[in-house]
Amino acid sequence: MLLEACERDDGTNFNGDKMEFPKEVNTYCPHCKKHTAHKARLAAKGRARSMAIGNRKHERKLKGHGGKRAGEKTVKKQGKRQKVVLECVVCKKKVERTIGTRTKKKLETSSS
Repeated sequence: MLLEACERDDGTNFNGDKMEFPKEVNTYCPHCKKHTAHKARLAAKGRARSMAIGNRKHERKLKGHGGKRAGEKTVKKQGKRQKVVLECVVCKKKVERTIGTRTKKKLETSSS
């Protein structure tokens, strides 16, 4: 039995282990206060800050004798939230949108 790409309510196509999101979407812009065309791209994680309080605490805990920092029991990894950055073609403002809920599927932009 072949799995064919199926259309979902939020405009994404689901094909096996991939989800496709269109490269251009007509949606509401809160800055223009009307529906305009938006260019879509996948949200990327920013560079980690070495001086953040969590990193400093972790480094301090690892310092000296004692070895590894005690961790919690292994838990099942939760799927990441799929985020898309939508940029308004008119005002160039960016809005972040979460696609679905936590998922194991890979999200990619398609030209359709």
